[in-house]
Amino acid sequence: MDLFNTLIQHPFTWGLFLGLLLTAFVWKSGFTARRHISRELKRVEEEMKNLQNHLNTQLKINASGNQSLQDELESLRKQNETLRVNHATLQQKPGRAEQRQLQIQEIAIRTMREQAPGFAPVWEKAMRQGEAEVDSAESGLMKLVRKVIPGLANSPASQPNTITVEELPDQPR
Repeated sequence: MDLFNTLIQHPFTWGLFLGLLLTAFVWKSGFTARRHISRELKRVEEEMKNLQNHLNTQLKINASGNQSLQDELESLRKQNETLRVNHATLQQKPGRAEQRQLQIQEIAIRTMREQAPGFAPVWEKAMRQGEAEVDSAESGLMKLVRKVIPGLANSPASQPNTITVEELPDQPR
């Protein structure tokens, strides 16, 4: 034990002891830091994987949404083209020009009612006469005659109440 006391009292032993103690502290601190950094690296890598998965999922969702929008847009373009062709076809159907002409005449008649004095009473009389002829043509003997001989029912001799220029009221001409 004498030897132990001598060794403990020697300054080299104290320096060696302090050096080993400092080395152990630094080694433990480095070991702890490496372990902490290793854990942090694993956490960051896991978080990066999660973010990568989330980004992939988000890109897939956006791609499918964009694809559905493109499909819908293409469908609407086709539908628009079909409607445009149908509209053009309907404009070319027989009778469409006649309907347009009737609309133009209706507008002209309204204008004449407003602007021409004396036109309205004559027009109304002609309208009532026309309605009466159509009503009689749609029922009874005239209907039968019209079906059997179509040209006979519309001849001037079969139209008794036609208005002539002489029957018009006095108007400035």
